Amino acid sequence: MLSVDVSKAVSFLSGDYQLGDELKQAANWLQNGGGKGDDFIGWVKLPEAYDKDEFARIEKAAKKIQSDSKALVVIGIGGSYLGARGVIECLGSPNYNLKKKDTPNVYFMGNGLSSAATKEVYDLVKDVDFSVNVISKSGTTTEPAVAFRFFKELLEQKYGKAEAAKRIYATTDKSRGALKSLADAEGYETFVVPDDVGGRYSVLTAVGLLPIAVAGIDINELMGGAADMMKACRTDDFTNPAWEYAAVRNALYRAGKKTELLACFEPSFRFMAEWWKQLYGESEGKDNKGLFPASVDFTADLHSMGQYIQQGERTLLETVVRFDPDDEQMVVPYDDVNGDGLNFLAGKTLHEINTQAMDGTLLAHVEGGVPNMIVRAGKRDARELGALIYFFEYACGLSGYLLGVNPFDQPGVEAYKKNMFALMNKPGYEEMGAELRKKLGK
Repeated sequence: MLSVDVSKAVSFLSGDYQLGDELKQAANWLQNGGGKGDDFIGWVKLPEAYDKDEFARIEKAAKKIQSDSKALVVIGIGGSYLGARGVIECLGSPNYNLKKKDTPNVYFMGNGLSSAATKEVYDLVKDVDFSVNVISKSGTTTEPAVAFRFFKELLEQKYGKAEAAKRIYATTDKSRGALKSLADAEGYETFVVPDDVGGRYSVLTAVGLLPIAVAGIDINELMGGAADMMKACRTDDFTNPAWEYAAVRNALYRAGKKTELLACFEPSFRFMAEWWKQLYGESEGKDNKGLFPASVDFTADLHSMGQYIQQGERTLLETVVRFDPDDEQMVVPYDDVNGDGLNFLAGKTLHEINTQAMDGTLLAHVEGGVPNMIVRAGKRDARELGALIYFFEYACGLSGYLLGVNPFDQPGVEAYKKNMFALMNKPGYEEMGAELRKKLGK
């Protein structure tokens, strides 16, 4: 079971860091409502209360896609893709699409507006059988809506309108919105973005589960791990790892730490860290408050960001995710010449060496003034990753309430959208567009 070691962080704190009464109130709001944004806490009980019939349809759709497609294009932005990509890369590989396998390649589009990136995936799938999973609560978010136009048109050119409709899966609102209306009119199979689950908390809904299942990952195990952690998080004391993590990171923030680095010594964790950054950044970054969430990929970033972490401004705290060793291990070979002087490592597994790198880095950073917390996540498999996802979500909800903000809204995200609409002459934004172009000197 996942655990949190805060021993190398609490030494930076004085007095009571556990924030017990505040945590009890935050936990009560998460479990029973009454806090800010409590109409979006459906994810709290999701690992037990999820729609079993829809779950079965997700598994069935995934098998169909595996049988009739060489590629799946997943169209979504933010929480509509980061969690799924994080799980697929963490459990499959960052090189998932390059590996020999029986499951389709999975391409993530609609998370930007790059012509080059869009054309690249367009060219990769145009000559193979492919399907599309378009994910949007409204269907009008610019980036995914634009991408969907391209790939919907390509499907219809390739298969005809009727057959294309059988290859489009829409994950959207259960009853309203532009995408839901289009899906009903065209006959796309639909899955639901629950009303009470915000995008960044939605990886364990159809939003994340369909692409994850297409990639051959056991979503029953993923949900099982989340359910295990959900039970652990119901405990209202410091045997609950989410309480420990939320309390210490907030106490460090109050003591002057402003940036949290999430680190892992597995390159496959990169997009899980991207998911974590959205989760904490959107949940806490408001009212001029909140730790800035950043990530580093060790040991690679020890040769780039390591200098700053060790000796830069002392406003950092670090959280390190550690996994147990994989079943298959590479062993360092012996070299007769020993020109690099590394024969002392011969016969050791890379995990053994990586562990020493972790421990050496931990000591150096703590002695350099960076508090460290270790999240021990167990084996890198679907069940443990499901537990890790729920742990971070629950701790995020607690942290937001400890901070005094609504952890479930994102009002600041709308500012850039309004400016973009105005600059693109969206109807109704003409006056605003003129003012913005004047500011830009255009």
